[in-house]
Amino acid sequence: MMRTHYCSEIVPALAGKRVKLAGWVHEIRDFGAVKFILLRDRSGITQLTIKKDSPETSKELVEAAESLVKETAIVAEGVVAGKTIAKVGREIMPTRIEIVGRVLKQVPFEVTGKVPAEIDVRLDHRSIDLRRLETRAIFKIRSEAQKAFRNAMLDLDCEEITPPCIVAESTEGGTDLFHVKYFEREAFLAQSPQLYKQLAVIGGLDRVFMTTPVFRAEKHNTTVHLNESTQMDCEIGFADDEDALEFLEKTIIAILAAVKKNCAAELALLKSDFSVPHDVPRFEYGEIIEKLEKKKIAMEWGEDFSKETEQKLPALLGSELFFITRWPTKIRAFYSMPLPENPKVCKAYDLSFKGLEIASGAQRIHDPALLVKQLEFHGLKPKDFEPYVDAFRYGAVPHAGWSIGLERLVMRLANRDNIRECALFPRDRTRLTP
Repeated sequence: MMRTHYCSEIVPALAGKRVKLAGWVHEIRDFGAVKFILLRDRSGITQLTIKKDSPETSKELVEAAESLVKETAIVAEGVVAGKTIAKVGREIMPTRIEIVGRVLKQVPFEVTGKVPAEIDVRLDHRSIDLRRLETRAIFKIRSEAQKAFRNAMLDLDCEEITPPCIVAESTEGGTDLFHVKYFEREAFLAQSPQLYKQLAVIGGLDRVFMTTPVFRAEKHNTTVHLNESTQMDCEIGFADDEDALEFLEKTIIAILAAVKKNCAAELALLKSDFSVPHDVPRFEYGEIIEKLEKKKIAMEWGEDFSKETEQKLPALLGSELFFITRWPTKIRAFYSMPLPENPKVCKAYDLSFKGLEIASGAQRIHDPALLVKQLEFHGLKPKDFEPYVDAFRYGAVPHAGWSIGLERLVMRLANRDNIRECALFPRDRTRLTP
């Protein structure tokens, strides 16, 4: 390997030890007799201090240092300093610098962030943008959230599955689908793994989870939507909505706790803060409508929350993280189980975090006759869903589940205002490259 340590591993206990670092030149400060080079890798920054007039400093080292420009990729070998006054808190006295990647074109924007760059410029050059400390922090948080999700699912005895992304028909009844040519047939990119995770559960896998891309051909231009996004889903059999809510509550608390513990430096850099609750409060849709009316915020029963209203809910309800349950049946997916005592309301729920919906789910309909009825109620053609409905005619069991929108979750964890910052290579209405 070209390195023995990452920057974050340069600790006082290594003082006097020889190490080898690999990364990019983040900053150069030349004070004549002394040259400081800040080397950056995925874990942080270490200062390389070169005393040009020192008899221990070779001519080759000085020449290599003088040839460097910012964003040059280098390998630096040297001795860890004892006491250091470096602001980054880590310093080595290099004996050798090897250039392994030269800068052959002008870097399109200032990676240090001293000169702000527009988000579209950064996304046009995403591989450069990933070198920014802030961007790196976002994806460390995203990685930790995914890891915590998977660990929580395994702790809850769920099995991981991989549903298809190419499907023969709409998985949720919508019309905004990406069409693809599948040999001699027409196919679509999946809007959701919904139907397939249900089939897995009623097929006997019982408890499943997945992390999968989904695709929606909606022509929106907002800061909270993407045309390709990532979902973290769970589906459990022999269960109702209360069981699924318990799974989701345990999972989101586990994610928040893991990010809070393992990404403290990244959260501080991004000026993000949130609490890790012991439990997540629940509010029924009708209850929230009543609270809004008392605050003179107009909203009819049966409407979805507008973006503006959604952002007011944390203050109204006294919590930054909460569930909204018992939604109007007509505005939820056709497979959401209606309440037997009041079919206008269904066993669906959302999870809101800092004024943004980050997850949704429901107990599913497992009775094929009721499925057909609800397809018609939502203006869909049962014959278009016949293979799906037919699967419930062979001893289907009660089941429920949910989906977390990963990019939306990371938006709130990382204190970002634009969802495109939270996707590695985002796809929206206008962006297809890089």
